[in-house]
Amino acid sequence: MKTLTRITSLLVMLSLLAGGADAQSALDRLVADDDGRDQRQAGIVDAHGGSATFTGSGCFEWAGGRTGPSYAAQGNILAGPQVVDALADTFTATEGPLAERLLAALAAADAAGGDRRGRQSACVIVRRTGGGYGGTNDILIDLRVDDHADPVGELQRIYAIHDLLFGQTPEDRMIPLEEVGAEVTERLAKLGFDGPVDEALRAWAGRENLEERLREGRITGQPGVLSTRGARVSLGVPDGAELNVDGEVIPAFSPITVAPGHFEVVVP
Repeated sequence: MKTLTRITSLLVMLSLLAGGADAQSALDRLVADDDGRDQRQAGIVDAHGGSATFTGSGCFEWAGGRTGPSYAAQGNILAGPQVVDALADTFTATEGPLAERLLAALAAADAAGGDRRGRQSACVIVRRTGGGYGGTNDILIDLRVDDHADPVGELQRIYAIHDLLFGQTPEDRMIPLEEVGAEVTERLAKLGFDGPVDEALRAWAGRENLEERLREGRITGQPGVLSTRGARVSLGVPDGAELNVDGEVIPAFSPITVAPGHFEVVVP
């Protein structure tokens, strides 16, 4: 049979981990207490990087999993074991934020054959204490594609937009806003945001839903271009390029200025 979901297992698992159980002990307990274990599949990673995976004997082939430090990879109704291998190998070989490692692993598994029934949906979920909007919840990443011809590719596209709006820029890419305040003020004024640069940045960011990107008194030094709904805004365009801002072609300037205050941009 196909793997069947048991929603309450998640709550039990979290309770066991919170009580001090490691991944394998928590999974063993879940399996032992589940009469439908032959039709289940589960993976657990604990806070110390320990991991465990289980595939019931009644799951549709191909079904199985792999574990390693800080990951548990499993699937059912797959094209073969190469799918899980691609998932695990790519995750361990990829650097960067957890969400990007997960997306790279999904893409590799898809390329290795994925679900033998075809493609339809994909999702990525990452939780971090205080990682949600305004630091008021733990929902760092929660993105899904329910019905698409290329769900993993579409998920990557949606993630890129999410990262543009809510992602975090490394501290070493930031420079004091005061060093480029005059230029940022000029660029904001072209978009209709006058006044003190800090206030103008906050106003512009609020209009563009970029308030989560602001950091007091600092901006990122990463070059690139930001596309907004109202305009394409010149934000550290590489030398030799030109950019159309509200119909006006503006020559490239030194690739240091990005608005608002602390902002990761997508480089075309």
